Amino acid sequence: MGLYAAALSALGQSPASQVLHLDKGWSFSEGGKDKWQEATVPGTVHQDLLRLKLLPDPFFGTNEQQVQWVEDKDWEYRTSFTLTQEQVAHSGALLEFKGLDTYADVYLNGSLILKAENMFVGYEVPVKEVLRAGENRLNIYFYSPINKTLPQWDSNGFDYPADNDHHDKHTSVFTRKAPYHYGWDWGIRMVGCGVWRPIELKLFEVADIKDYYVRQLSISRNKAEISNELEVYSIEDTDTQAEVVFTCSLKGQEVMVNKVPVVLTPGKNLVKSDMTILNPSLWMPHGWGEATLYDFKTEVRKAGGQVIDQVSCRSGLRTVRVVNEEDKDGKSFYFEVNGIPLFAKGANYIPSDIILNNVKEEDYRRLFRNVKAANMNMIRIWGGGIYEEDYFYQLADENGILVWQDFMFACTSYPSDPAFLNLVEQEAHYNIRRLRNHASIAMWCGNNEIIEAIKYWGWDKKFSKEVHQGMFTGYNKLFRTLLPNKVKELDPDRFYLHSSPDSANWGRPESWGWGDSHYWGVWYGVQPFEVLDTRLPR
Repeated sequence: MGLYAAALSALGQSPASQVLHLDKGWSFSEGGKDKWQEATVPGTVHQDLLRLKLLPDPFFGTNEQQVQWVEDKDWEYRTSFTLTQEQVAHSGALLEFKGLDTYADVYLNGSLILKAENMFVGYEVPVKEVLRAGENRLNIYFYSPINKTLPQWDSNGFDYPADNDHHDKHTSVFTRKAPYHYGWDWGIRMVGCGVWRPIELKLFEVADIKDYYVRQLSISRNKAEISNELEVYSIEDTDTQAEVVFTCSLKGQEVMVNKVPVVLTPGKNLVKSDMTILNPSLWMPHGWGEATLYDFKTEVRKAGGQVIDQVSCRSGLRTVRVVNEEDKDGKSFYFEVNGIPLFAKGANYIPSDIILNNVKEEDYRRLFRNVKAANMNMIRIWGGGIYEEDYFYQLADENGILVWQDFMFACTSYPSDPAFLNLVEQEAHYNIRRLRNHASIAMWCGNNEIIEAIKYWGWDKKFSKEVHQGMFTGYNKLFRTLLPNKVKELDPDRFYLHSSPDSANWGRPESWGWGDSHYWGVWYGVQPFEVLDTRLPR
């Protein structure tokens, strides 16, 4: 049983490996009821119940109230798949769950193979010893995220100030699940569960690629210095002679090929190979030129040339620097792309639907058409939603749209006990490795508005001095220590901001010269848009 990061934008199949997509033949039932009906996977329980007309349209009238019972129930999903004798004869077998929402026990052929507890990570489980020739049965038991965390809420001693959680007991802070599912000031509450991202079975021989990082060491108009960094896991008991082939191409034309002889030892192997690309075509933001993307591919070959595993990704060569420096007016805050200051124009992006699997690829394509038509060059993935689909970032890369990426925390303090911090560390590890090859990722941000909330939203009056001070202590553990350390470890060339806003506050004019600001005078303060002509953040 284990959790692995798989920052692979495309997984290639070779004669030595095979990937099966487990998206057919699913059914679901309320937990313990044994009343099975057809299910859609990937999907969510709300999506299935709505399709079967067992729920009213939650967006009509006051129907939101009539769908709340779903969150208090457990739900079961199951399917079966058939394998041949040749398939189960593979030396290695991994079952990858790209997204389980959220608390789930997973059983394969009677064996408990996984206990999931984080919506925001992918789980990869070795299942070689559990598979059978013929029928294989896969069952997933999802626990009510409310009932699962009520003991934590009850033993905590105070109710967290998660006022967007539309329940009298704020359990959302304990669960690594999309915060907006619990309600928000702009959205309804639908706390569901389900297999929200695909499940795949990988059958392979000898070794399996865990991660491929195309690290940009130095980029200029004259040359690009690249480090190809590969993590390969060998399942053999002895050393294996192999060759790793790194290829870089542009628009179908090979730019460079590096061949590295390696000895794969049992377990984890790290392989590095540097590349120099002369006169590179740089990736440019929308409005500046072409968002050029290079194709990087790596193959692990056994002696004799047989491909054991392969992986590829697309990445643009560019530099992005956040200029956040003290000056005579306070502290600057702007982006430089390829050494040129950028006037960032964009929007704060919330998930497109409360039921995530309702959002299709065409919806994402339309979104980016609209982003470009509005002359935007940047979009912020807000911390109360999700780490978006791979396709979202692919479109951002292709369209020259920079992405300000929040970690998924917003508008409340959070626990900071060891168990919770461990969950967050796994989440950060998984998503940083998943996203760091994308040219569009401009920066990482720890959260939305939490330090401002602790300071200025009246929590010092609502809670005891000890509890309020504990919020600062927990904040520092989570957002000033754990997350920046993970960014430094895994994506050291990108900027990290602990919170947005980091220091300025809309009601304190003396702070407007410091960093970024959320000016809530418009809307919350009932001021007209025109005040933004004079009340300017950096």
